[in-house]
Amino acid sequence: MNTKVALIILLSFFVFYSGNAQTTDKSKVYLLEIKDEIDPRMNRYIKLAFEEATNLEVDYVIIEMDTYGGAVTDANDIVETILDYEKPVFVFIDKNAASAGALISIACDSIYMAKGSSIGAATVVIGDGTAAPDKYQSYMRSKMRATAEAKGRDPKIAEAMVDQNIQLDSISDLGQVITFSTSEAIKHGFCEAEVKNIEDVLALNNIENYEIIKHKVSTSEKIISLVLNPFVSGILIMVIIGGIYFELQTPGVGFPILAALIAITLYFIPHYLNGLAENWEIIAFFIGILLIALEIFVIPGFGIAGVAGIILTLSSLMLVMINNDLFDFSFVDEKEIMIALLTTSLSFVGSFVIMFFGGVRFTKSKTFQRLALANTQDREEGYTTGFGNKNMTNKEGIAFTILRPSGKVTIDGDIYDAYTRGEFVEKGEKIIVVSEEGTSLKVKKI
Repeated sequence: MNTKVALIILLSFFVFYSGNAQTTDKSKVYLLEIKDEIDPRMNRYIKLAFEEATNLEVDYVIIEMDTYGGAVTDANDIVETILDYEKPVFVFIDKNAASAGALISIACDSIYMAKGSSIGAATVVIGDGTAAPDKYQSYMRSKMRATAEAKGRDPKIAEAMVDQNIQLDSISDLGQVITFSTSEAIKHGFCEAEVKNIEDVLALNNIENYEIIKHKVSTSEKIISLVLNPFVSGILIMVIIGGIYFELQTPGVGFPILAALIAITLYFIPHYLNGLAENWEIIAFFIGILLIALEIFVIPGFGIAGVAGIILTLSSLMLVMINNDLFDFSFVDEKEIMIALLTTSLSFVGSFVIMFFGGVRFTKSKTFQRLALANTQDREEGYTTGFGNKNMTNKEGIAFTILRPSGKVTIDGDIYDAYTRGEFVEKGEKIIVVSEEGTSLKVKKI
C-alpha cells in the first residue's frame, strides 16, 4: 500500500514538473526590420540576420517592413534567403511594401498589414521614374509569379502588380498595376489579417509564451555601411590616389603609401563583403597601379601604359560601387551608375587639387624636411652626378663620410657617391677606386 502511494506521489510530481517545464519553455521570436531601400547593404543585413536566427535556433522570424523597394537583384537574393529558411517567416507591413518590398513580402509564409498600409506597384523603373524596358518587366513578372506560386498565392495577381497590361476582372483595370490596401489584400489572399503591432501577429498564431530577440547591427557592420556611403567612398578614393601619387613622386617616404594601403583596404573590403566588388575588378585596380609604376620608373615618357593604367585604376574604383555582372548593367539603376561616376570623377579631380595646393605647403613643413632630402647638391659645392670623360679607376681619394658600406668620397676636390665591397671605412681614411658602377664608384680602403 505504501509502495502504491509512493508511486502515485512520484507520478504526480513528474506530471507537475513536466507541465511546469513546458510552460517555462519560451518560443524564440526573431525580429528584424526592412525600413530602407533594398540595396546591397540591406541584402547583407538580411543575410546576416537569418544566419544569426539559424545559429540561435529561433522558432519564428518576423520582418517589420516599410519600404518603397529598390534593386531587383538584391530583392531576389533576399527572397531566396527567405524561401530557403526552414522555420516560419512572417512579415508585418507597417505602411508600405512597394516594388521589391512586395516581392519580399510575398516570399514570406504569412503577411500581416497595419491599417492604411499597401502592397504592390512592383513595376521596374529606371532613374527618372519611368518604366524600364520590357526585358526588366518580364524578369520581375516571372519572379513575382514564381514566388506567389511557391507560397500558394494567386500568381496572376502577383504578375498584375508588375504589368499594367494584365487585366483582371473586378480587381484591376487595363493600364493600371495592382496596389492593394489592407482590406483588398485580405480579400484576395495577399494578407492574413489586419493587425496593430507585432504582438497581434503572435497572438493570431497562438504564440503566447515567447521572447522577442531583435537583430542588432554590430559595430563592424555599421562601419561597413558607413564606408559604402558614396561621400565616404569618395574620400577614400582621394586618399588612394593622393597617397599613390606622393609615394611615386617621393619614393621611400613611407606614410603616403601607408595611407593609400589603409584606404584601399577600407574601400575594397566592405564592397567585397556586400557582393559589389568582384575579384576581376580588384585585380584590374592593381594591374592599373602596376602599369602606372612601369610608366614612371621603367618606360621613358608617358604613353600607352600610363594612360591604360589610369583608365584601369579609375574604372575599377567606379565599377566596384556598381552591382554589375561582368559589365552587364541590365538591373543596375541609372542613378547608381551616375553616383558612382560622379563620385570617382570628383574624387580624382579633388585629389589633384589637394595635391597641388596642399603638396606645396606639405613640402615646406618641418615633417617633410625631416623625412626628405630638401637641399640641392650643387656642383659648385663639390657634388657631381657623373664622371664625364674621366677614368676614375685606380684613382685615390678620401672618405668624405663613413662608408657603411655606401657613402660619399672626395677625389680631386669633387664629391662622388661610393660604396665598398662590404667593408666599413671611417670618415677621413684613404680609399682607392676599384671600378665605376653607373653613377657610383666601387672603392676599397688603402
